[in-house]
Amino acid sequence: MHYKISSIALVIVGMVITFTACGSKVKNPPPPVYTGIHTIKINAEQELQTMDGFGASDAWRCQMVGKYWPEEKKNAIADMLFSSEVDEKGNPRGIGLSIWRFYLGAGSTEQGEESDIYDEWRRGECFQNPDGTYNWQKQEGQRWFLQAARKRGVEKYLAFTISPPVHMTINGKAFSPQKEYLNIKEGMLPRYADFLVDCIENLQKNEGITFNYLSPINEPQWDWMEKGNGKASQEGTPATNRELYDFTSLLSKKLSERKLNTTIALGEAAVINYLYEDVNNETRDNQVSDFWDPASPLCIASLPNVEQVITGHSYFSVWPVADQVEYRRKLNARIKQYPGLKYWQTEYCILEQPGESELPGGSGGKRDLGMQTAIFVARIIHNDLVVANASSWQWWTALTRADFKDGLIYLDDGNGTGSQDTGYCKYDGFARSSKLMWALGNYSFFIRPGMKRIQIENQNHEQAATNVMVSAYKDTSTGKLVIVAINASDKETTCKLDIDKKLKNNTLIPYITSETSNLQKGTAVSLDEMVIAPKSIVTFVGEME
Repeated sequence: MHYKISSIALVIVGMVITFTACGSKVKNPPPPVYTGIHTIKINAEQELQTMDGFGASDAWRCQMVGKYWPEEKKNAIADMLFSSEVDEKGNPRGIGLSIWRFYLGAGSTEQGEESDIYDEWRRGECFQNPDGTYNWQKQEGQRWFLQAARKRGVEKYLAFTISPPVHMTINGKAFSPQKEYLNIKEGMLPRYADFLVDCIENLQKNEGITFNYLSPINEPQWDWMEKGNGKASQEGTPATNRELYDFTSLLSKKLSERKLNTTIALGEAAVINYLYEDVNNETRDNQVSDFWDPASPLCIASLPNVEQVITGHSYFSVWPVADQVEYRRKLNARIKQYPGLKYWQTEYCILEQPGESELPGGSGGKRDLGMQTAIFVARIIHNDLVVANASSWQWWTALTRADFKDGLIYLDDGNGTGSQDTGYCKYDGFARSSKLMWALGNYSFFIRPGMKRIQIENQNHEQAATNVMVSAYKDTSTGKLVIVAINASDKETTCKLDIDKKLKNNTLIPYITSETSNLQKGTAVSLDEMVIAPKSIVTFVGEME
């Protein structure tokens, strides 16, 4: 059954259909307040981390939209997420994500209501049948977006899993019956490893897409158990560090035996302090040392097909701002103890409650398509990249139909701000881009895999977090220079660039995300007139000679 949707006006930007944002009214900016010149001193020769890319995941909403929604609307959504093209005025058509996270489901969709996961949009299909055979026609909606990403030039793909297939779990469910240990029947771990490797091998063959990475466990520190009513909110399983090591060892061997180039990206810590310290005397913390210290019995450094990276999630580590900076300083200090080890921030949406002064509604509840939420998240991206030295940053879920700040693109029926009711927007609806999406685009569209972050001198991270935050990147092969500036204050700021390289024409091109602009290209500016409006994000692009 297709739901009849009342019509609203659509705004067409280039070839991309962008839908009007209910929560994002255009306002006339206040008169500028001049506060002097802020100097950005860049040492282009001091190279820091190599960037691996920016991404988002297809869980779980792409399964519905990709399978049921009209082609025109699906393609418009895909353009916004993946396109790296510009329109006739030079404005980006989308945010050019360079990493797409593909979710390998556990089979709760096939169980329906018997899955005891109350929201069908949080269940997932499984390629494997209970008898061990496979149906590669499943996950149709997700495979549609996988192909849409490929056609638009997305460079890297990561397969991830949240639970073993339900026919392998202890309780026959995709959520856990126990607090600490992996929800899998005794002796089934090798079969779970075979399942994941089979999925990667066959998806690559069938879809023509190489999976660069495999993330085998998600947030193992949470128990993922049922609630008081016997229902669970989503798929998930805990796991100890020993279980993670054993599973990684199996996967590593099987990937190597099949001559697959996919590497395992381990971690996905629920909060980043689980990576660098003992949190509560459990066996699921201090993961950097456990997995990367050569003296540890759980060290994975010598295993084949393992990416030299630890991954974590920025949840519950971002407020207040002083704590946000301190968490990331500690994480970076620990990772630096292991030369060559990288850090990726692989999942975030807003779960904190910083109050009305920071976010509309004061928390992650109630969707917001405007700049206040975009600035809040942009600050986190900046500190993850600059303080924690993350070489990749990935948002949780690309699409959402909920009245919650958890998506880049928001789905609704045209009459409200979202719902999780059965059938809501399953077959059709309206898709609305958020300022948060475009803010991520200030990074993802311009900072491509292989580029290097370069040093900005004398930036005080705590002070910058409520004023102007700046980071810089270069393409060593082309000389391209990218500077991202976030003005979190209510005052306009003019910056002057002091760089140890000569720039072509001594100018930069600004691309602006503000309450009235979605990554819009501006006119060239001189190096001493880099204006950043209040509550805006500006990417300046130039070319070093």
